[in-house]
Amino acid sequence: SSAKPVDALAVPCAAITDHLVPLQKTADALATLDVLISFAETAQLYQHTRPVLDESRNLQIVNGRHPVLEQTLIEEKFVPNDTHIEPGESLLQILTGPNMAGKSTYIRQIALVTLMAQIGAYVPAEHAHIGLTDRIFCRVGASDELSRGNSTFMVEMSETAHILANATSRSLVILDEIGRGTATFDGLSIAWAVAEHLHDELECLTLFATHYHELTDLSRTREAVENYNVAVREWNDDIIFLRKILPGTADKSYGIQVARLAGLPPSIIERAKDILLHL
Repeated sequence: SSAKPVDALAVPCAAITDHLVPLQKTADALATLDVLISFAETAQLYQHTRPVLDESRNLQIVNGRHPVLEQTLIEEKFVPNDTHIEPGESLLQILTGPNMAGKSTYIRQIALVTLMAQIGAYVPAEHAHIGLTDRIFCRVGASDELSRGNSTFMVEMSETAHILANATSRSLVILDEIGRGTATFDGLSIAWAVAEHLHDELECLTLFATHYHELTDLSRTREAVENYNVAVREWNDDIIFLRKILPGTADKSYGIQVARLAGLPPSIIERAKDILLHL
């Protein structure tokens, strides 16, 4: 009695195998249709627009938004930002500003909008003109690879080396805090040399978020380097994050104010102020 169900199943399985190729083609077509319908539904629900995609190397976005974060924010409304990168004018953008101000969100947003345009999706922006991109490289975040014996800095440098070895003039490079995993002057020197190489040799479109304010001096010696910062306002020893990207450099890092927001004891905050004044 146990063999009977097996025999009954054998015939349908053999019949399906005979039509395997057409079934796989049908599955591929349905998968493609599912993706395109998802693109259309998302574009309609969240007011995405059709980007202009051409052979240029321009990256122009008006009121761009982060496609994920704008839907998950609860306590505040997402603030859109413009982006204008054009070879010969603003090949490398250096972004400064305090922690939690929105630097990482902004540069990831640009990578996501660019990726969405390349795959045929509408993008979360009022208008977007994006040139064809061969690769998008991201060096964002930091973590150890303890199982491989690699420190945070080693991982950071390995990923940076991969970018420098594979990026072309048609690549988009997103860098967040290169060099922070080692001593200050070593890290600054590496970040400076990497920025120069990306600008001078590879000539790829680059967004470089950093706490090394010294890097903003590159705009004095490189014609296609521009400085931007995330706007903040001070109010009674606190800071208010405006989430707006503006031309120019941040005047300071506001690290102590951020530490206060994180809940460090007042005595430590006051001592840190004294030490900062001494330094």
